[in-house]
Amino acid sequence: MPSRNLRSGGFTLLELLVVIAIMAMATAGVSLAMRDNSQTTLEREAQRLAVLFESARAQSRASGAPVYWHTTAEGFRFEGLPAEALPSRWLAEGTAVRGNTNVQLGPEPIIGPQAVELVSINPPHRAMRVATDGLRPFAVQELGQP
Repeated sequence: MPSRNLRSGGFTLLELLVVIAIMAMATAGVSLAMRDNSQTTLEREAQRLAVLFESARAQSRASGAPVYWHTTAEGFRFEGLPAEALPSRWLAEGTAVRGNTNVQLGPEPIIGPQAVELVSINPPHRAMRVATDGLRPFAVQELGQP
């Protein structure tokens, strides 16, 4: 009866390629998940502020009362609306406003060009602009590093 040699305990080339492919996909997934948190946080704050501006504009037009936004030591405030109508704090610590700290939001349908620059005071320092030309809704624009 002929004896068969059993393979010694090594890996085949195909097995090694499969393991390397799985490691490459895992590494790619982790690197995509590790996006710059300060940029994501500032972008989220800018999008939130644009939505709050549009909400305040709509409430101002519906009531016919002027609404103004300005910064405060604790965050910001919408004057002309009930105190609890809209939030008055940043979600993330380290968010600040550079330059213009006052915005008129209505009640006129055309409000004139206005912009607010948000900056991250935590490193790496980033900046985003929330702006309108007065006709279109507020939109977010990236400014990069101040």
